[in-house]
Amino acid sequence: MNLVAMLEATVRNQPHRPALRYEGATLSYQDFNAMTRRAATVLQGRGVTRGSRVALMCTNTPGFLVAMFGALRLGAAVVPVNHKLQAAEVDYILAHSGARHCIHDGRFAAVLAGVSAPLQCLTTATAAAGSDDFDALVAAAPEHAGIEPDVGDLAEILYTSGTTGKPKGCLHTHASVFAAALGTAAGMSITREERMLVAMPIWHASPLNNWTLSTLLMGGTVVLLREYEPAAFLRTIQQERTTCTFCAPVALLAPLHAVPDFAAYDLGSMRLWTCGGGPLGAGMARRLADAYRSPHFVQVYGMTETGPLGTALYADEAIARAGSIGRASMPGVQMRVIKDDGSPAGPGEVGEIRLRSDAMMQGYLDDPEASANAFDSDGWYASGDLAQVDEDGYLTIVDRAKDMVITGGENVYSKEVEDVLSTHPLVQDVAVIGRPHPEWGETVTACVVLKPGAAPGAADVEALRTFLAPRLARYKIPRRVELYDTLPRTPTGKLMKHVLRGRAV
Repeated sequence: MNLVAMLEATVRNQPHRPALRYEGATLSYQDFNAMTRRAATVLQGRGVTRGSRVALMCTNTPGFLVAMFGALRLGAAVVPVNHKLQAAEVDYILAHSGARHCIHDGRFAAVLAGVSAPLQCLTTATAAAGSDDFDALVAAAPEHAGIEPDVGDLAEILYTSGTTGKPKGCLHTHASVFAAALGTAAGMSITREERMLVAMPIWHASPLNNWTLSTLLMGGTVVLLREYEPAAFLRTIQQERTTCTFCAPVALLAPLHAVPDFAAYDLGSMRLWTCGGGPLGAGMARRLADAYRSPHFVQVYGMTETGPLGTALYADEAIARAGSIGRASMPGVQMRVIKDDGSPAGPGEVGEIRLRSDAMMQGYLDDPEASANAFDSDGWYASGDLAQVDEDGYLTIVDRAKDMVITGGENVYSKEVEDVLSTHPLVQDVAVIGRPHPEWGETVTACVVLKPGAAPGAADVEALRTFLAPRLARYKIPRRVELYDTLPRTPTGKLMKHVLRGRAV
């Protein structure tokens, strides 16, 4: 089923039920659908046609979803853009994706003003000088049903960084996105009674495909929190009587020390707390269960390439098997763990996690080599994550072959940060790794060798953060700097990051 047909089916079934809740206002499925039809008129008038790519650089506001479905109605694909990125990073994504239209929150106009890619912009939620108001144009436009997209048509280009240091565009069709939504709905028992709080950025693959679209598929209500803030998060749960949410672990931990009256909030409406972006240890899992007065925590594992759809550690095993990503793949997903010799990993052995499902991407945009390397001849996706299998089949990730750092649920790829740090005039050699952090999961750490004659204070953490601030998103910037005389390398010059990770700090 294509995504437009998915929405239309829900509208036919329950036109007057609430589809979206945002800042106290309700949009019924009928009204939301009509807005997406009017959005198609607006976008068509700006030159969006079948095959166009429309960038969406928004916070969690209705305009994101209205623009998304409006574009899909025209046979276009959407390119969600991380609003935390700097101009150079956004410029690359826009140019690489071929996006020539952008719907954005007006607060990000200054960043977009710094891009060189030719772009037609419309603002949503917040006005910006020189840009037309998308929301006002939609309100005044006639409805346009658009075309019937094919299930194999491109629906999303989702960017995820890689070890080459440049983001890769994961190509997802209507069919793969629908499979991700359906698998989540089945695995998490989402129904029309769901009130799904979307508090993590909606441009992320999981908040969008797993949680927002699964709720719209089943006819539930999506409650949008424009931007996560600990007290606002708790307040929204209490006021909106939400039933389910997805968070990075740090977003669940932050309210415990940032909200003095945490215990006073009524969170009893929540039937399910889901988290991803790194497994929780037993102590942290117990702490969350006690603090939130709920045993209903589920940890999910997946990546942008897979929908994201992967595995789940369900609530009844979350504490006993804490630290694991589970043994059960989500509905519709096949999983196996393969050793270097191609044989299955047995109890106590380590292998690479491989996944196969209808939610899988088609490949990486304009990168046939990386696309070919991502899949084997039978369509199994090589995750790059190495996991140990225990005697009961539970998987525990022991390393990431792609050297990714996960900090607060955000993916930071070391090569990208290393490439920028290497341009610092005092840096001779650099390796970026993750150091364990009790709340953020990992903290981005730069292991630096200075050029001869450089004073150590000239490249301390504050100096390097100042250098990186205009070049990288804040969450990618190292919070820790370690100085070394030399970095450990193999005879062929490859960095031995496992040695750096193993060194006491």
